[in-house]
Amino acid sequence: MTFLFTVSVVALLLYYLITRIQFEDPQGLFYKKDVPMPTSLHPVVEERKEELVTTVEEKGINIVITEGHRSMERQDKLYEQGRSTEGNIVTYAEGGESYHNYGLAIDFALKTDQGQVIWDTEYDGNGNGESDWLEIVEIARDLGFHWGGDWENFKDYPHLQMDFGLSIRELKNGKRPKVDEHVGED
Repeated sequence: MTFLFTVSVVALLLYYLITRIQFEDPQGLFYKKDVPMPTSLHPVVEERKEELVTTVEEKGINIVITEGHRSMERQDKLYEQGRSTEGNIVTYAEGGESYHNYGLAIDFALKTDQGQVIWDTEYDGNGNGESDWLEIVEIARDLGFHWGGDWENFKDYPHLQMDFGLSIRELKNGKRPKVDEHVGED
């Protein structure tokens, strides 16, 4: 009788704790894999992207955002590039394995005065003696972005992302950054 009572108390306690945690964190302890994929940039990433463009343009740098949210299909096509299709390898992430798929990353390039889009990390279009690329990276970091050029294995120089502390594994399992917690952050 004591054993059944103990098991019942433990079961009720676990039930209470799990439902309480899920009430405080709607995604709970157990993520759902059927959470819909985002179809656009996260609002904070969108806001910071706009701030980035405005700030670098004020410094005389012509920036082009070449990618934002990326569908799983597009990600898979990019992954196939240099493997089963023509071109150079541009990513090691298949669909679902890129922060772009979750609306948490952007890619950028520079535009010359002649209108040519370039990926030249040494270009100094505003003539201040500094690399426009690295000026963009510093401003992006100040806005909360992480730069792919800092990665150890595969340097992705055009890539900027905000992961909100979430891993790809968590995102794949349905965890998402809460919009209300991050909008308007400085």
